[in-house]
Formats: sequence, C-alpha cells, structure tokens
Amino acid sequence: MIFIIFFVMPLFLPKNYKNLLGGVEVTEKAIKSVKDMFQLNLSAQLALLRVTAPMVVLTGTGINDDLNSVERPVSFPIRDMGDCKAEVVHSLAKWKRLKLAEMGVMPGRGIYTDMNALRPDEELDNIHSIYVDQWDWEKVITREDRNLAFLKRTVRRIYEAIKVTENKLYVEFPQLVPELPDDIFFIHSEELLKMYPGMSPKERENEIVKKYKAVFVTGIGGRLSDGTFHDGRAADYDDWSTVNEEGFCGLNGDILLWNSVLGSAFEVSSMGIRVDEVSLKRQLEERGQEWKSGLYFHKLLLDGKLPCTIGGGIGQSRLCMFLLRKAHIGEIQSSIWPDEMRRKCAAAGIELV
Repeated sequence: MIFIIFFVMPLFLPKNYKNLLGGVEVTEKAIKSVKDMFQLNLSAQLALLRVTAPMVVLTGTGINDDLNSVERPVSFPIRDMGDCKAEVVHSLAKWKRLKLAEMGVMPGRGIYTDMNALRPDEELDNIHSIYVDQWDWEKVITREDRNLAFLKRTVRRIYEAIKVTENKLYVEFPQLVPELPDDIFFIHSEELLKMYPGMSPKERENEIVKKYKAVFVTGIGGRLSDGTFHDGRAADYDDWSTVNEEGFCGLNGDILLWNSVLGSAFEVSSMGIRVDEVSLKRQLEERGQEWKSGLYFHKLLLDGKLPCTIGGGIGQSRLCMFLLRKAHIGEIQSSIWPDEMRRKCAAAGIELV
C-alpha cells in the first residue's frame, strides 16, 4: 500500500506587498495579455492546434485524470441517460490522447485546449484553488522519441514560450521587470534527495529553485532510494518508471520557477512522456491497480490502439500570478475562499476577486 504525503502551504502574507498593476481594471487587461500571448507562443513552439475540450466525462471509463489517485471528482447523474453518472474533469491527460487517435494526428504535431476543472479536495492557500484552469496540451511522438533528451528539448521549448511572454509583457507593463534566467536547470528527484538529505521534498525544491531560478525536476511518482516519493502521480498517464541512461527512472516532471513575491519554488506545469503498453502495465502492478486494465482507456492503450504522446498542463492562473507578481491566485481568478482568508488578505493589501 502506498501512502502519499500532502505538503500544505499555509496562507503566506508578504510584508509590504504592493500590487504593481494598481487597480483591478489594469490587472484584468494584463491577464488577457498573458493568456493571449502565451498560448500563441506555446502553439508555435510545439506545433499545436487548439481544440474544444469537455468539462465532464463519463464515470467508469478511466478517461478522467486520477491525479494522486485519492482525490474525489465532482459527480452527478444524467437524467436523460438513465441516471448514468458523469464527473467533472480533474484534467484531460487521457482524453487528449484519445482525441489525437480520433483525429489521426501524425508525429510532430499535437493539440492544446483551455481546460476548466474542479478539484474540491485541494487545500486552499496562496497557490491552490478548487477551480483549476490550464492549457492542457498533448503531442504525438514516435516510439524512438520516448527518451530523456526529447523530454528536455520539449521542456526548453515551453520555457522559451514563458520567457518570450515575460519579455513582451515588460514592453506593455514596464513595472513588471523580467526575472527568469536564460536557461532551465534539470535534476532528477533522486539526485535532489541526495543533494539535500533530511529535507522534505518541498524544502528540497525551494533550495534548488532558489539557486537556479528555473528548474525541471524529473522522475516524479517513482519510489526514491529512501522508500519515499517526491510527489504523487497516477500510474496511468506519465511514465515515471522507465530507467534512463543515468540509471535513474522517469520521463516526466514539473517546471518550477522562483517566485520572488512568495519567496518559494512555484510550480507552473506538470508534464511528461506518457505511458506505453509496457510502462502502463508495470506502473499499475507497482500501485496494485491491475483492475484498471479493463477500463475503456486502458484497454485501448494496452491493445496498441493509442499513439505515443507527450503532454501536460500549464496553469493559466498560476502563470498569470507569476508573471504579474501577484501574492495570491485569487487575485487572478474568481473562486471560493474562506471568509478568514479573505479578511487576512484584504488587511495585507491582497485583493481577491
């Protein structure tokens, strides 16, 4: 049995916090600028076509993202389908792969979409909300592309899209001075453990990201040498168990940036090369979830009917929060917050929409 440890970031109120954009009207304009610019940059870097995505999927098909395999989806019966159950998506990791197969997309091209999800089990703080908005993207690759070098090239393309957006934003809003370094640093979660023994995974992330400012941590989901996990991952989308040339495992990871407002590492994207038939079977066995092999999505994959892909999600509100130097994700998106949190934020000059 695997126990996933959740690290909760308490509400953080930066001293002398100042909204660099002034009022809500300018902030809303800047949010639109970020979203318009970044999705164009992302689609150009990765050769992606924008598609329309579902907000709900049928329960029991295996299409919804399990995240850490413990979060509860929002579900409801559909009257005109005999009370058949549907659930609001957590993300579209599996749906995108089905869509690519349906469209017959060739290797080297892919899709992206505006994904809106509800995650009611999220711990609410500066960076977590029950409402999740992402650019969910997925790209068809060849079997030969399933390697660490290809993953790194893709990460660098996404990072370049973020940097270009930051620089263009500076032209429009000169108070938002660029902070990102020229390149992103790569490290495996096992290397990170050995570099900072005795620290929690989040403490290790803070140390490495404070040093390099932009970091991609690979191999998230696999068991580390001390028997723990850097973070949770479902067994049926990212490939975290493949051994690479350095002897470590994992073809997935997180893009972490140094957030100067919060003074901590800040995740803007989770992504990876997706499981193939072999790694899916291995990871399901490792997690004791072999029963999933009979679900619709998993059967198609195990039967070789789905393309090899790489994909992930890039938080829209998260990226806006970072680039606009905001202290709380509630300054970007309209969501539900505890009254006490609203009161404390208002007293600290943080205006939640």
